[in-house]
Amino acid sequence: MKIGMNMLLWTTFVDESFHPILEDLAQVGYDGVEIPLGEGDETFYRQLSSKLDELGLGRTSVTSLMDDTNPVSPDPAVRRKAVEEMKQRIDVGAVLGSEVIGGPFHSAFASFTGQPPTMDEKRWSIQVMRAAAEHAEQYDIVLTPEALNRFECYLFNTLDDISFLIQEVDHPNLQMIYDTHHANIEEKDPAATIKKHAAHIKHVHISENDRGTPGNGQVHWDDTFKTLHEVGYDGWLTIEAFSRHNPEFASGIGVWRNFESTTEEIYRDGFDFIQKMWNKYSG
Repeated sequence: MKIGMNMLLWTTFVDESFHPILEDLAQVGYDGVEIPLGEGDETFYRQLSSKLDELGLGRTSVTSLMDDTNPVSPDPAVRRKAVEEMKQRIDVGAVLGSEVIGGPFHSAFASFTGQPPTMDEKRWSIQVMRAAAEHAEQYDIVLTPEALNRFECYLFNTLDDISFLIQEVDHPNLQMIYDTHHANIEEKDPAATIKKHAAHIKHVHISENDRGTPGNGQVHWDDTFKTLHEVGYDGWLTIEAFSRHNPEFASGIGVWRNFESTTEEIYRDGFDFIQKMWNKYSG
């Protein structure tokens, strides 16, 4: 098991001004960080990779697509742009050295038609995700599309939904992420869900119901950690928490307040919480 910290707590672009935070995360004991992909060219990600190597931090990545590159757009030209955008982000993820790229990139983030998903939309997503997985294979990167709650996505809300996508794409480089925040909203039985989809869960987001410090809310943490142990999960446990540090991004994801007094509380207490809970079921 490896403990990671998603940098979206602070920013969508991890430039040099965030190096002191990376240094503190390494000092706390994190095994790695989750880096947002989108802004920046290969030179930028190569330099960031060198910094992370210097600190001994591994990395995963997170990314999403918007309406102009929507994989489920009825416009074939937009879907072609989605494939090219995913390929570009996989390329820079490879330069960065990411093992996993997760996120709700199966469709445009927070884009709604006002209707339930159609089979055409699911078919279009399958086609784009298959092309992305084939591209990721050359780098040995695992893509983990994310089931989001109904208020952020209409295409895939549960792991059963994402399982349909994975089965239809049928490629080893397309698997799934289990996110405790979204599962807390959408899954009736999180433990049973983890067991059912264990073979395809290749990344885990540790995220509280209010997006603050893990362990301070209503997520079924004992069931979560106990079941991850039972199914033999041994990948990343990455904290995903948010703040108003980047107002534009925060407003885009519906974060209207800071959940804790300091970001340090989230990543320091969160790290201790994961270690405590993981060790609790290790024996």
